[in-house]
Amino acid sequence: MEGWTLMKGVGLGLAIAVPVGPIGLLCIRRSLTQGQLMGLVTGLGAATADGIYGSIAGFGLTAIADLLVRHTQAMQLIGGLFLCYLGFTTLRADPATEAVKVSSRGLWGAYASTLMLTLTNPATILSFIAIFAGLGLVGTSQSWGASLTLIFGVFLGSALWWLCLSWGVTLFSQKLTPSRLKWLNRLAGAAIFGFGAVAIALTFKG
Repeated sequence: MEGWTLMKGVGLGLAIAVPVGPIGLLCIRRSLTQGQLMGLVTGLGAATADGIYGSIAGFGLTAIADLLVRHTQAMQLIGGLFLCYLGFTTLRADPATEAVKVSSRGLWGAYASTLMLTLTNPATILSFIAIFAGLGLVGTSQSWGASLTLIFGVFLGSALWWLCLSWGVTLFSQKLTPSRLKWLNRLAGAAIFGFGAVAIALTFKG
């Protein structure tokens, strides 16, 4: 039974993580320019946020969920502004000519930035609440042990996707020339900036 609950969590984590959005583009870009470890740590920040929001949905912490939903616009604005900043810096960045030596401070920064970006995306918590409720995973009938197993599965599924993505992109990077990397920087930067601009526009529209 616990094994099946874990597998459900892994499936949910993958379903939330796989669609390519601004975090996916960020992970791809960092994997290409700074190596697989940086890309993986970037993804683990998002996986941690998925685990946190999965906990809120899984344990039925409605007070926290309601608080987050009430501050949707503020969170969306903060996330949108940060995405615009990341997109602009990526757009202007020169492609790396050699592997970057990553310090523990750099890894922590990569982890913290994607953790914050994912936490400030109100769609994440709403997605988890909708999925958990739709599958009947929210409620007092589920034990704490089963809920913890499910949430660990969500984190595991999300982390597995980021591991595969960063590894795959690193393999592909050997075929990229500096000119192609420059264009990739521009495309990724423009796309990330676009995600941020849309988030900001939706904030004011709402």
